[in-house]
Order: sequence, then structure tokens, then C-alpha cells
Amino acid sequence: MQIDTAAYQRVLGDELRNLRKQRGWTRKELNSRLQSDISLQTLATYELGTRQCSVVRLVEICHALEVPAHQVLARVHERVFGDAPAGHLTLSLTLVAKDTRPHLTPLRRWAQGRLQQLTPGASTDVHLDASAVEYMAQLCQLSAADLVRTVRDLGRTGRQVERPC
Repeated sequence: MQIDTAAYQRVLGDELRNLRKQRGWTRKELNSRLQSDISLQTLATYELGTRQCSVVRLVEICHALEVPAHQVLARVHERVFGDAPAGHLTLSLTLVAKDTRPHLTPLRRWAQGRLQQLTPGASTDVHLDASAVEYMAQLCQLSAADLVRTVRDLGRTGRQVERPC
């Protein structure tokens, strides 16, 4: 297996940026929570994936974001090496419409609207491309990887997942 290091760095940066934004923090606010002194420019290049982040620095950033580094790396790995094209998602409108978690309300409303527009007998499965996944994730205040994982869990269980995202 060959690793596309540039793609891996971009996805890692995307995960870090999404985590920071989920908390409503600016880069400056995140930087103030770090133990070591790094410039805002350096933090920006990590988030853009244009600079490699050392393992120790990654752990420090994740600690400041209050998320274990291994979880971040697992999401990055899933996005980079997963079966489906990165960011693509197939979801069941029926399962999403039945889900009751408050943070999925925008996605649930969208699914309910789509179901009402379907002709009888039409498939309730829809395919979202990367930009649609990203947009839906932002509406739900999740990272794209968390949204993909949540929807895949719904598909596997056929019901609401009890554990938090």
C-alpha cells in the first residue's frame, strides 16, 4: 500500500480545523490553549495540510481540543483509506428521517422533505458527493468524518444509535 502523504496531511488538517470550528474557537483561541508557543501561521499550515505536524505536536493540539489523538488519526485513516471515495456517502432517507438525535435535526428535516417528494416505489437511498457531505456536516456541526460514521452506523443497525457522535 502506498501512502499519499500530501492527501493524508490535507485530511488531517481538515479534521483539526473541523474540531476547532465545532468548538467555536478561532486559531488564536486554540493557540492560547497549547502548551508550547507556536505561531498562528504554523497552526494555519497544519490545518491546511501544507506542513507536517510532529506526533508530539499533534497530541498537544488534540489535547487542547479535548479529543484523543488516536480518534483523530482513526478518522483520518478512515477518510484516506476507506472503501468509499473520500467524502462520498450513501444514506437511507427513511433511517435518517426516523433518527431523533437533536444534532441531526437539519439532516432529518432534509430527509423528511426528500421522502415527501419521492414517487411511490422509488428508492429511499440517496448518494451524496463530497461537497454535499461537507455541507450537511456543517449544518449538523459535525466533521464530515463524524457525519459519515453516524450515517453508516444508522445503516448497520437500522435504528438510532445510542452512543454519541
